[in-house]
Amino acid sequence: MPLPFLTADRAFEAAEDDVALPFEDRDRWRRPYRPGPWRVGVAALLLLLASYVLFAAVVIALTGSVSEAGVVFGIALAVIAGALRMLRAGVWVSARGLRHVGFLATRTVPWDRVVTVRTVQQPVRWLGLPRTVQGQALLLVRTDRPANAVPPLLTTHNADFLARGEAFDRAADSIEAWGEEYGRS
Repeated sequence: MPLPFLTADRAFEAAEDDVALPFEDRDRWRRPYRPGPWRVGVAALLLLLASYVLFAAVVIALTGSVSEAGVVFGIALAVIAGALRMLRAGVWVSARGLRHVGFLATRTVPWDRVVTVRTVQQPVRWLGLPRTVQGQALLLVRTDRPANAVPPLLTTHNADFLARGEAFDRAADSIEAWGEEYGRS
């Protein structure tokens, strides 16, 4: 079963360098980069844990306690939903706007509210933890909010781009190209 949210479109990787937006259907939401190994690894471990919890639910159900098995089954479903939401997190673009999908919240900004999308050098959080290191961040400048009120879209030290500087550069360039194409100038 293909999981379209897990991988970026192959058209972006196969496109020539002179084509900034290689997609024909630009109204479809897409993530112009692949999820990083940290994000995929943690999700895989959570899915492995969920398989053990599901097995435990079956064993509990076979011993006769259906209500307890239902609780354990619900816990397994919550772990699976969390792993899938973690894989879906990131920046998505379409002709309608830019969508920043987090673990608990999703923010969508139409392109007419976007002034610019730019890459800057600044202290960034390491894997989302309180510790900060010097790195690059992709910032969204909006018409309706001050520049410092919006958190960075991507950083060189988040779960998708830690130790993958070239992947960050490609993703930032792609998102900046979408911003130049559809955003305000």
